[in-house]
Amino acid sequence: MELLFLSIIFVAALILSCIVLLKYKCDRGHPNLPPGSLGWPFIGETLEFIRSSQKGSPESFIKDRMEKYDNRVFKTSLLGEPGVAVFCGATGNKFLFSNENKLVVTWWPKSVNKLFQTCLITTKGEEGRRMRKMLMTFLNPEALQRYIGTMDTIAQQHLGSHWEGKDVVKVFPLVKMFTFQLACCLFATITEDEKIARLSQVFNVFLKGIIEIPLNFLGTRFYRAVKAANMIRGELQTILEQRKVDLEHNNAPRTQDLLSHMLVTPDESGRFLTEKEIVNNILVLLFAGHDTSGSTITMLVKYLGELPHVYDKLFTEQREIIVSKKPGELLNWDDIGKMKYSWNVVSEVMRLSPPVMGTFREAICDFTYAGYTIPKGWKMYWSPFSTHKDSDFFPDSTNFDPSRFKGEGPSPYTYVPFGGGPRMCIGKEFARLEILVFLHNLVKRFNWDILFPDEKIEIDPMPTPAKGLPIRLRPH
Repeated sequence: MELLFLSIIFVAALILSCIVLLKYKCDRGHPNLPPGSLGWPFIGETLEFIRSSQKGSPESFIKDRMEKYDNRVFKTSLLGEPGVAVFCGATGNKFLFSNENKLVVTWWPKSVNKLFQTCLITTKGEEGRRMRKMLMTFLNPEALQRYIGTMDTIAQQHLGSHWEGKDVVKVFPLVKMFTFQLACCLFATITEDEKIARLSQVFNVFLKGIIEIPLNFLGTRFYRAVKAANMIRGELQTILEQRKVDLEHNNAPRTQDLLSHMLVTPDESGRFLTEKEIVNNILVLLFAGHDTSGSTITMLVKYLGELPHVYDKLFTEQREIIVSKKPGELLNWDDIGKMKYSWNVVSEVMRLSPPVMGTFREAICDFTYAGYTIPKGWKMYWSPFSTHKDSDFFPDSTNFDPSRFKGEGPSPYTYVPFGGGPRMCIGKEFARLEILVFLHNLVKRFNWDILFPDEKIEIDPMPTPAKGLPIRLRPH
């Protein structure tokens, strides 16, 4: 009976999607839509979109259609949305980033909205602007400076416990362990090893369902992700309730972490976030701190292992900082400022392997772009892959070259690992600090060899080495 019921629902959804798609295809009010294919009913081109990522070449979905249809914009259907215009190139990036809340607003697929609910990334318009501004008082460079010592301490403890004394390690799971531990500590002061390990396992299930067709029934990745999200929220709600008690009795400092910051800090209109909004924002920032930075550090280790001349130059820069420190002295803001070449290397890693595949917008009115009509209600998608490997913007684009980021760096809107405009990633500075602090401590202790140079890199939804990136450590 359950199978019959699910079959009926699926057929009904299929019929409804056919009707919606037919409306888009035959809409005489918008005859000049961008060229492209809407694919299969309901599914659209989602399977091709996901498959290209799982094969490790997400740019192929974009580039193939840019060549086939138009290198400025093309239409498709993704994740259950019948009309999606994919904006390409620096001009497309600039258009979307500069027209936020004018012609477009942020939008996410149903899977993302269902999993994250009301939070920083899903809230739009004036309310979203106020929420971002309030959170930025914790995540701006000035506020984060006081946590560099904590980052350094956690990195040293992690490397001492899980790397030192080992001959071979798998980088990806260990780096995710570090980034999640750091995010748990700084965002909600979760420090118990068992609780962090349990939450990390649940987060891995949650992650797999973010970019999925939102089929919420037993056996699907999305169903498991919804259950995982609810479990994480339950844990965070318990922590929040105890923190409120501690704050009321002055048993916790108001600046202890992001959780306390959100409980005691109103936005510019004087409104405090609800408990549900606070839990959702901790969830999304744990996700971002756990996975995007972890992916970037992993790919950084991969490139440094493959390019000894880059490692040597980076180590020379880091060694100057190492010899300037007294025994036991922790890193500080001035030390971070000296890591210029190191950050150029990280930037080149994010150019070749962006931690985020792209994000969505929604048209709030009809408008024209590149001579085509984009109807109100249509969704738009942009991806760093449309520019990051374009030889017009980055000559010899497949070559690893940190010097691209010296001086003024790349042209505007061509290098966009953190997005751009009003919706630029709010955790950009946090990511920069945790990556550089970990990198400093890693090269301080080790050089290494990549055991599988041709290891496949899958995107699911972040760059992920298929074997976990095993390396052989060579202590200094």
